[in-house]
Amino acid sequence: MKARSIMAAFFVLSLLTVSGTVRGDAYNTELVVEKADGSKYAFATELALTTAQRNMGMMFRKKIAPNQGMLFIFKDSDFRRFWMRNTYIPLDIIYLKADGSIINIVANAEPRTDTGRPSEGKAKAVFEIAGGRAEELGIKVGDVIRHALLGNMKAAGSAAADNGR
Repeated sequence: MKARSIMAAFFVLSLLTVSGTVRGDAYNTELVVEKADGSKYAFATELALTTAQRNMGMMFRKKIAPNQGMLFIFKDSDFRRFWMRNTYIPLDIIYLKADGSIINIVANAEPRTDTGRPSEGKAKAVFEIAGGRAEELGIKVGDVIRHALLGNMKAAGSAAADNGR
C-alpha cells in the first residue's frame, strides 16, 4: 500500500512538472541576440541538451514571457525539423549554425500540429521564443545568437544587451 502511494505521488509530481506548474527556475542561463545593426537583446533561456529535454521542448506550456526562450543544442550540425505536437502556444523557431548565426526563422509556428518545420541548412542549435517575437525585435537571418555553450559569448555580452531599447 505504501509503495502504491509513493508511486501515485511520483506520478502527480511528474504531471505537474510536465505541465509547467512545478518548474522551479528553469530559465537559468542567459543568451544574447546580436543583430546586424549592433543592437542586442538578452533572453533568459532554458536549455534542452539531452534527448529527453529536446523531445519535451516547449510541449504543454500555456505561456512564455517575451524575454524567455529555449535553446536546443545538438552534438552535430545537421538538417533539423521541428514540429509543434502538444505545444499550445505559437513559437518562433530559429535555426542556428555552429557559430550561432541564424540560418532561418520559422515565424509563428502553428501550435498542436505535426507539420515539420525544417532548417534551410545544417543547424547545430535551435532557439525557440514566443511567436512573433523575432519580427517584433527585428531579428533576421544572419544575426548571431550568443551563448556560452555555443562558445561565442563575449565577456561583456549580457552587460551590453539593450533589450531592444
